[in-house]
Amino acid sequence: MLRILYFAGLREQLATNQEDLPLPTGVHDVAGLLAFLAARGGDWQHLQRTRNLRCAVNQEMASFDCPLRGDEELAFFPPVTGG
Repeated sequence: MLRILYFAGLREQLATNQEDLPLPTGVHDVAGLLAFLAARGGDWQHLQRTRNLRCAVNQEMASFDCPLRGDEELAFFPPVTGG
């Protein structure tokens, strides 16, 4: 089971901060998971349109080609600016 966490503006836009999801058939990496989530339509498409979207897998920064087995914790968050 994947645990997917959404932070910052994504959390507000998607109206959820986390979900548990079995690894979808045919999804092998983070990019595939993003495509699966975006296919839900509506605000979910924002995941693929967010420039510089960041991802962590098991609390370590990861690229979108990071393979998934189905038992990971993923976190998605938009780029953060500070002052």
